[in-house]
Amino acid sequence: MRVVVEADGGSRGNPGPAAYGAVVLDSEGPAAQVLAQRAERIGHATNNVAEYRGLIAGLEAAKEIGARHVAVRMDSKLVVEQMSGRWKVKHADMRELASQAAAVSRVFDAVSYTWVPREQNKRADALLNTVLDGAVLDIGKRIDEAPRQRQAPQQQAVQQTLEAVAAQPAASWEPPKSSSTRLILVRHGETEASRVFRQCGRSDLPLTATGMSQARAVARRIGSRDAVAQVYSSPLLRTMQTATAVADALGLPVRTDERLIEMDFGEWEGLTGQEIQARDPELRDQWLSDPTTTAPGGESFAQVAARVGAFVDEVVEKHPGENIVLVSHVTPIKLTLKSALGTGWELLTRLFLDVASLSVVEFAASGRSSVRLVNDISHWQR
Repeated sequence: MRVVVEADGGSRGNPGPAAYGAVVLDSEGPAAQVLAQRAERIGHATNNVAEYRGLIAGLEAAKEIGARHVAVRMDSKLVVEQMSGRWKVKHADMRELASQAAAVSRVFDAVSYTWVPREQNKRADALLNTVLDGAVLDIGKRIDEAPRQRQAPQQQAVQQTLEAVAAQPAASWEPPKSSSTRLILVRHGETEASRVFRQCGRSDLPLTATGMSQARAVARRIGSRDAVAQVYSSPLLRTMQTATAVADALGLPVRTDERLIEMDFGEWEGLTGQEIQARDPELRDQWLSDPTTTAPGGESFAQVAARVGAFVDEVVEKHPGENIVLVSHVTPIKLTLKSALGTGWELLTRLFLDVASLSVVEFAASGRSSVRLVNDISHWQR
């Protein structure tokens, strides 16, 4: 489930009497339906503390209704930039709250943060001012504790959400049925960078001679499988060379999509893990433990997960019951496996993917998924 969280916080005096408001919506825009709301007076605090409390409350509400992808919209530049990893969190109070928000974020497949003008965050702003005024809600109570007649629209929306969840198929040991989309995930063949485990994100390197041989082996392996309807690829050279070998063997064209591209490692491009650790030990540790932390000048795992997840959703919707080849890189493939398994972010550091490896997952439109194969290199391993 994809949701939008609008959150805000404020104090009268900064610091002074403070409150937060948060709204979970099914989409953006004025026609969006409210799925959940939170608002609470939090005593004497600063604007920034209240804003972080609003974010945490909104993320918790999204978690409670089963959201997997969350788009956060706030008019706090500080919170958006800090949670996106572009600004450091210097104040002790902010570090604790940012850590709490990051901890909640890890339950989702992806969380993105967008700054919006205050006039586009009116719902959350109205909630916090309502509890500060004390005109509608009892001071100190959450909005979901307000009198029944004041919550009718919210309760109806939440009830509809619960009914939709209840209508989904129950968990089962059986794999998804034939209407599921089977994704054959292919990592590109060997490059000079992959041979020595250097971070190669946006650098457009070609395959080595060994890498080309691996690509042809992948093509033979996939060509012996069930019929494939389409081959999609990252537009970088190493993936295109691999995808072209596969597509030629299948008699299909290659369709490229930027969302399948590798993570942008920024200033860490071309470095090994050991070199990055020596250069930026604290930042690398935070990057590996917090999915919202970006590589310097690059991307975070959460940002990559958002774009890859959107692409996979589109493919599943467009190709029900079909076999689809996706030729990509380590990070997008790991994130797709993470989504199919429903695991936490720790999978990214615990799963190894070889070059020219095959992994297979299935996604159904109902939301069910299964993993059928991971990191198979039997087609080229000597």
